[in-house]
Amino acid sequence: MFSFLKKALPQSTTRIFFATDLHGSERTFKKFVTAAKFYHVQILIMGGDVLGKLAVPIIRETSGNFRATLHGRVQRLTTAAELAEFQDQVGVLGFYSSIMDEDEFLAVRADPAAVERMFQQLALERLQSWIELAETRLAGTGTMCYITGGNDDYPEVLEALNRPDAQCVFAAEDKVLQVDAQHSLISQGFSTPTPWHTPREVPDAVLGTMLDKLIEQVDDPTHCIFNFHEPPVNSTLDTCPQLDWSTDPPAQITRAGQVVLFGAGSKSVRSAIEKAQPLLSLHGHIHESPGAVRIGRTLCINPGSEYGEGVLRGCILNLSAGRVDSYQLTSG
Repeated sequence: MFSFLKKALPQSTTRIFFATDLHGSERTFKKFVTAAKFYHVQILIMGGDVLGKLAVPIIRETSGNFRATLHGRVQRLTTAAELAEFQDQVGVLGFYSSIMDEDEFLAVRADPAAVERMFQQLALERLQSWIELAETRLAGTGTMCYITGGNDDYPEVLEALNRPDAQCVFAAEDKVLQVDAQHSLISQGFSTPTPWHTPREVPDAVLGTMLDKLIEQVDDPTHCIFNFHEPPVNSTLDTCPQLDWSTDPPAQITRAGQVVLFGAGSKSVRSAIEKAQPLLSLHGHIHESPGAVRIGRTLCINPGSEYGEGVLRGCILNLSAGRVDSYQLTSG
């Protein structure tokens, strides 16, 4: 991570760290929580796609050894140290792992519903462990952590964020939250349709209606932070390869030997920003388009994501009296 000179900030300044699209990566979430102390921030904001994408069975063989397949390669694990190292590697990648006997593996593999139940249970257990870690690390520091889901996140698992005893870690989605005396936060994690048919996708017009209803609850949008998972269309924060949805998996479209790029963001998100002109708009979803742009007066940020490498991308922002005084994209 970048290091910063310690500089006293005015008491009216609120310092925020934003990151998104961790996709289950244990290492990047630990870095996210540590960022509160490292960057001296009062507010942590997570922008969605919290859950991982894959569960890896670890099969216990009759010999007492284990085997697992990762990235198409069978790995044999003969010692406790090798098993622990493999589980750690899986966690860094953002995947889940489950140890099972051969018979259990064959039964689960043959039952798609059982696969789904296992995945959601593993995702729930990791999210609960993350909440516990963050509550422990942030206790007594004064730092608050606000988390929204993304399009890849199962609603049933995200329910773990809604806890009556929350002290430092709070569910942010579909709420108006006060991050300080001057600035509010609204969050929405749904996206427009993708080739992967993820759990939380809606047509762009429906997303626009959801955003409008949320924005209507904000007293002063000029002092509000929008935390919308999908970036605004054609903003450079949404540039990615265009895909052929008819193939499995979707394939990149090329012309004259070059990958065709396009703006994959939401028209409704852009319209909401243009109309409301919030102080700040935070986004993710498109991992390969980190950057900062302005739409009118609104500063729009997408820090990007390299979760599979254990790298945490984020952005530090200093806010005061309805202004973004400074910001810094980070990676480490």
